[in-house]
This record gives sequence, structure tokens and C-alpha cells, in this order.
Amino acid sequence: MSTEKPFGLWPSGISAESVAAAAARVLDVGVDDGAIVWTQTCPADNGRVRLLRWTPETGTVDLLPERFNVRTAVHEYGGGSWWVQDGTIWFVDWRDQRLYRREPDGSVSPVSAPGDDARLVRYADGDVAPAGRYFVCVRESHRGARADDVRNEIIRWTRSAREPEILVSGPDFVAAPRLSPDGLRMAWLQWNHPEMPWDGTELWVRDLAGGGGDTLIAGGRRESVLEPTWQPDGSIYFLSDRTGWWGIYRWSALAGTEPVVRINADIGAPPWTLNGSRYAVLSDARVVFTYTRDGRDTVAVAGPDRSVTDITTPFSYVAQIRCVGDAGIVLEAGSTTSETGLFLMTLDHDGPSLIEVQAARAHGLGPADISEPEQLTIGTAAGPVHALYYPPCSRGYRGPTGDRPPLLVNVHGGPTIRADANLSLGVQFWTTRGFAFVDVNYGGSSGYGRHYRERLRGRWGEVDVEDCVAVVRHLSESERVDVRRVCVRGASAGGYTVLAALSMADTPFAAGVDYYGVADLETMLATTHKFESRYLEGLIGPFPETRRRYKERSPLSRVDRFARPLLAIHGTDDAVVPPAQSEAIVAALREKGLPVSLLLFEGEQHGIRRAENIRRVMAAELRFYIDVLKLDSQEQAARPPS
Repeated sequence: MSTEKPFGLWPSGISAESVAAAAARVLDVGVDDGAIVWTQTCPADNGRVRLLRWTPETGTVDLLPERFNVRTAVHEYGGGSWWVQDGTIWFVDWRDQRLYRREPDGSVSPVSAPGDDARLVRYADGDVAPAGRYFVCVRESHRGARADDVRNEIIRWTRSAREPEILVSGPDFVAAPRLSPDGLRMAWLQWNHPEMPWDGTELWVRDLAGGGGDTLIAGGRRESVLEPTWQPDGSIYFLSDRTGWWGIYRWSALAGTEPVVRINADIGAPPWTLNGSRYAVLSDARVVFTYTRDGRDTVAVAGPDRSVTDITTPFSYVAQIRCVGDAGIVLEAGSTTSETGLFLMTLDHDGPSLIEVQAARAHGLGPADISEPEQLTIGTAAGPVHALYYPPCSRGYRGPTGDRPPLLVNVHGGPTIRADANLSLGVQFWTTRGFAFVDVNYGGSSGYGRHYRERLRGRWGEVDVEDCVAVVRHLSESERVDVRRVCVRGASAGGYTVLAALSMADTPFAAGVDYYGVADLETMLATTHKFESRYLEGLIGPFPETRRRYKERSPLSRVDRFARPLLAIHGTDDAVVPPAQSEAIVAALREKGLPVSLLLFEGEQHGIRRAENIRRVMAAELRFYIDVLKLDSQEQAARPPS
């Protein structure tokens, strides 16, 4: 039997502490001679990133002392913070951004020299030549106060050298330096402002032996090429969205470029971090990959004849795929009922078999407590809008008869990423308390092809807001939620959409929660990091030619339209969206007399990573909704008179 209780006030087994513990997540995954190596965040240890290794014989082993935090600040978002060969691991420590080497015996020594000022020189995304003769990697040098002063290069470092050799310099950005099996050639990606890597990149190959020059393999300003991988025969596999969907292609010197997998779904994903991997080529030429369709990921295999077969797995979300041995792959994956874990999958004649490498954390929820997402596709005049809807769910509680739940509209960041169908305790925290929750994959989100991603070009602050409103309207008209009790929340780019939505003249939102969002677009141009310093040219328009548009779409310029409460959350060390953005909008709204609060977290960057801060944020956000939606008073009104 369930107990009737007002929506939003149901007791829940998911606490803020549970959400903080669930924030531990896998980052880079790699393989070294059959051993699986990966990095994982540790919120309980000030957000430190650990380096772990697993084999069937040893289980999971922590490879580094606690003083090391394996995380790179290249592009600020990082990725590719370590690389390995034959038991030797090169890695970057977050504190000083120096490059270190861990030997197979466990000893650690620095590779790069200490700089005059820590963190001015950063490393990432490396690859090692046979026998460890040298490695190549991305180096990012910060030599001035402006984004234009940052230099991104590919370097080669021999084991005996004190200083590296610069191989590639000149493009605004470089990534994925990958060495051929004999170590004599290198492939890499490069691109220039104002393109982002999901807009346009180029794939190049260089003869490192000195017998030839550079060869452009694929890409351009209107083609996004990602994830080059060399094969034993000297060919290169890579991802390209030349058809409008990221597919898999193969290049060889003799045959040129030919398609391997082309389907109407995205195999690739926007590379916000370095060293991504959405496919793996097995020794028998089969290609295992994951593709995204209707908000869910599916694992599939392409045979040598290019036939594609879906593989039955329990997963609805797959972040990374790496090859292990001849017929195995390691997956970072999760489902709508289980958090993300690491799994070793073997593909043999009897079908796939799974071994847990890093088990998904036990969340303690029963099936009746888990709200599983429903994929929504809503027609609008501008085209379809996609969303994942989570209804309130609890085995112990139900809402009052005839009442409808309050709705939390979540706006993901990026804006060019997507909400995925993976169990998140951060979502279940709300649904088990009686909130409805919807993750909006508004126009501009990935996973629905290039055309859908580009719906946002020039229209950020309009399309995203309109799509969120369309989802609210749909859920209200289908009588699933209480339209009077709808709040909007979002982080980073999603935080900007929150502010833009609250500044609408007829906003349907009763309140908003802004996690480190953008309030002033023009200021953002001058203060953000190099990677995104010209991103707004695609999202808003060229500057200064469209300066008026920047002002019109800046929430800080529309303070007179705000009439709803706001909770703002920001880290003091955020180099992507500086905390001055939140401070400015909060100050302006306070001057106007609106109920507004700002939580600043000392030492946090672009995201809240420390367990104690995650707990505080979740508790504050819950209290905010209870207060602005007057849920306490609703419960008091429902009580019988004494």
C-alpha cells in the first residue's frame, strides 16, 4: 500500500549524500597488454582523479599515491590525461600540469621541467612509438592573459631528451596525434577558429622518417572528422559526418577513402574532451561501435562485408569502446536502471559475454522506485523537438487524487551535447520525491544528426528556449504536470538558457536554477578560454558585426523582464564561465528587488566536483523549490484540522 502525500514532499531513499557518491565517474579508458587502465573521479577526496588498473588476476589496483590527481587542463575540459605502453604510464598531475612517468615497478619521476608558474604549460592526448622510443602528445602553452596568446602544438619527446621537438604548430587547435604501428608516420586532427571540432576538422598524415610531406586525408570547414586509428596494414579508420551523420570510414594510400559503416544515426559524439572512442577494430577486421538513435545508444558490429548487426546488451548508454586482445572490447556503459560501469565484452561464436571490470554502484532502489525515461518527439513549426520524460516514481507514496506533479525542466550544457538515457541518481533524487523531470534535447543537441545540431546556429537563446517551452506545453496539454508549478534548471550553456527563459515576457517558468551559466554574451567573448573564445560566432553571429544581437540576447540586458525567483550556483575558479557572470546577474536582480540567491564554492572550477559541495547544492536546490512552489503550505492545507 502507498501513502498519499503532496508531490515534491515524498520521503526518498536517495539523499544528497547518495548523489554526491554517485558523482564518481569513469574518465579515460585504455588498454595495455590485456590490462584495462582508466581514470576515475573521487568526490569524497576533493574531486581527485585516480588512475586504476584491472586484470582478471589482480582485480582493481590503484596505481598512484594519493598526492597525484591525474587530470589535464588542456582546453579546460581535459581528457587524454595519461597514455601507456608496456606498463610504463605517462600522466599529467592537476596541481602543476607537469608531465610525469610511472615505471612498471611503481616509481614516479617528472618528465617536464617545472615552469616559472604552475599550469602555464599543459599536456594531453599522447601516443607512444614501438619499444617506447618516443611519444607524441598535445602541448598547450599559456604565455599571456588573452585567449589568443595560448599556443596549441603537437610535440615529440624521446626518452633521453630534456626538451621536446615541435612537430605541428600553426593551427588554432590540434588533437589526436596517433602513430602508425611502425612509428614512422603520424596522423592528427587540426582545426581553426571560429569552427568547433564538431563543425569542421581536418585529418592529416605526416611521414616522420623524412621521406615525404604532409597529406590531407579528410575534412574541412564543413566536415567533422574524429577519432583516427591506425591499423596493422597501414590504413586509418576515422569518423566523419560528411553525410549528415557521423559514420566510420577507412583510408589507405592505395584505395583512398571508403565507407565502413554509414547509417542514419550518429556513431560519433561532440569531442568536448580529448581521446574519445566510440568504435574499436578487432583483429579479424570486424568493427564494434555504438550509435545513438532516439536518445539511446546501441552496440553493433560491422563485419568485413560491411553488414551491420546489433548486439543485444543491457545498455542504453555507451560512452567509450576500446579493443582488448583479438576479440574483446571494454565498454563504459550503463542503462536506465543501472549506473555506468566498466565491462569486458568478448565476441565469440557463442555470442557476447560480459565481465564486470568496475561494477555499477549499488544504488539501493527497487524497480518500483526507478523512473525510466520516455522518449518524446514533439512536432513544432520549426521541426521536431526531442526530450526524455521521467514521471514521479515511488513504491511508498502517491500524489493526491486529481493533483498533478510539479515539473523540473532540465537544460543540458554544451549546448552541443545531449541528455542520455542512463540512470542518474541526480534525476532520481527528484522523481522519488514526487517531481516530474524532463531532459530536453533541444535543437542544437547531438545524437540526431548534423542538421539538428545546426538548428541552433545564430539562434542560441531562441531555439533552445522555444523548444523547452514546447515541451512544457506538450506535458501540460497531455495533463501530466501542473503547469503552474514548472521550474527550469541548467548548467553552463544550460544555465544561459535558464536565464534567457526567465527573461521571456510570458515565461511559463515559476523559478529557475542557474549552474554557472552565461549572463552577458559580449563579456563572455573577452573572458572565456581559448577553446570557446569564438564559439559564440556560430551560436550568435560574427562579432562585432552582430554586436546588437549579443546585447539583445544577453539576460543581463533584459533584467527589466525578470519576475521570477532565481538560485545561482558557481565555482570561484571557473575559467570557462567566470563567476563574474553569476555575480553580475544576481546583483542586478537584487537591485530590482527579486528573490535571488548566489552560492559560490571556493576552489571549484566549471562544475561542482567535491562531495561536500554536491551535498550542499542538492539540499539548497530542493529547499529552493519547496519554498518557491509553496509545497510546505500545500501539505499543511491537506492536513485535517486538529
